[in-house]
Amino acid sequence: MSNDTRWEKIPYIPGNIKNMIEYLITTAPTTIVTPTAWYQHGLAIGLLSLGTYPYVTSSNCSIGGACTGLGLPPKYIGDIYGVVKAYTTRVGDGVFPTELKNEIGEHLQTRGREWGVTTGRKRRCGWLDLVLLKYTNMINGFTALCLTKLDTLDELTEIKVATTYKRNGVDLPNFPASVDTMHDIEVEYVTFPGWRGRSTSECRTFNSLPHNARLYIQFIEQYLGVPVKWIGVGKDRMAMIRVF
Repeated sequence: MSNDTRWEKIPYIPGNIKNMIEYLITTAPTTIVTPTAWYQHGLAIGLLSLGTYPYVTSSNCSIGGACTGLGLPPKYIGDIYGVVKAYTTRVGDGVFPTELKNEIGEHLQTRGREWGVTTGRKRRCGWLDLVLLKYTNMINGFTALCLTKLDTLDELTEIKVATTYKRNGVDLPNFPASVDTMHDIEVEYVTFPGWRGRSTSECRTFNSLPHNARLYIQFIEQYLGVPVKWIGVGKDRMAMIRVF
């Protein structure tokens, strides 16, 4: 990404769906399609047909929504990038296995400015849930990840990621299909040392990140089998590391 990067909206296309689809596949340059922000916060847990009903959104906000929502043929879909925060947030009610109802959760909320821009509604915050993210990847088939808000973790002495769901002491082999099961699960974490005292906000290459931050990112990649291509380290549009 450079200072010359520009994003342009697709112009209004008069006529019908046929005109729009023809424009997308024959005339338009590379087109970026994004789901609702709710899906980005809630991951696959909020999918209408594949999430934890009834705590779901009302539309198909997975990669399949690009086809069903735009009428775009699947063969024209190129790379699929998963945009995920370095921790997990959720808006409103519903299950949240890794939620932090303590000072760490409040710290993430404050430092990450986790409240709605329009409503001012606070988002619930918790540790990164790799079980949920792995399920999301299974549904969407990510080419690579964009890991955002890494700098929000800068002041923590230790950082956890959820790696296993258990029920009655037994590992669950799959992501739970029932919201009732989600209420009963126990979460198993892997704990990493933080990089407190080493700010990531000025870093612009992967190797310039603190050692423990690199270990954290590499673990995410290894667990999911998906590379992290971009890392967000601040609110400025140029506060981004491109890894490859």
